[in-house]
Amino acid sequence: MLVAADGSGGAEAVSEGAAPAVRGRKRIYRSVTTAAEAGGHAVRLDNRVARTPAGQGLVLPTAALAEAVAAEWQDQGETVQPETMPLTQLAATAIDRIEAERTRVIEALVAYGASDLVCYRSERPADLAARQEAQWEPLLKWAATALGARLDVTRDVFPLPQPAAATEALRGAVAALGTFELAALSCIVQISASLVIGLALVKGRLDAEAAFNAAMLDEKYQAERWGEDAWASARAAGLRTELVAAARFLALARPT
Repeated sequence: MLVAADGSGGAEAVSEGAAPAVRGRKRIYRSVTTAAEAGGHAVRLDNRVARTPAGQGLVLPTAALAEAVAAEWQDQGETVQPETMPLTQLAATAIDRIEAERTRVIEALVAYGASDLVCYRSERPADLAARQEAQWEPLLKWAATALGARLDVTRDVFPLPQPAAATEALRGAVAALGTFELAALSCIVQISASLVIGLALVKGRLDAEAAFNAAMLDEKYQAERWGEDAWASARAAGLRTELVAAARFLALARPT
């Protein structure tokens, strides 16, 4: 999330060597461009490098990602609305937090694998159990084959300790990712409650739509059985938008 210096929640971007380009939510920059910089491609506001809330240069690994982030800034009206800038928020997260807290981020992600959504199955109703088996079991087989992480499955409500070797395999897969990949993965895993689903998307086993469907399997079943709930539907739509944005961020952050 982008937070203003005063804590108001507005986006803050600082032009190099100048006063903040955006204070609160008011837009006072005119032009948005991109340019090659040492270490990547910078987003520039009024021809000066924009900065993250922590004051670091908004320098991105690919021209494609820089252009997409710049487009978010350009599309703002008289006020800057951070909630309409998912790529910018992920970029700021990657720059400000992921690299500085890399070990903690990796361990937090591995913790999801220790209680992964796809490892917890229902016994009844039978049709729900069948759906979980059909959608989630192939992902566990993929994790075992592609990542070397053989995770156990339970139909109990209590936490299931996973084999140490599986946990280490997941840790290795996460630790091998770059800063911007970790930012996207963190977002996907928080939405899906599943490191397996997150890694499957990152590794190309799933696309964004398939990952969302796998993550929301139980919720979709309940909606079909008991009817749509307006709040739940709105929440699901918001999560889908976030997941799709994270998948796009991931694709743009990788060299073509």
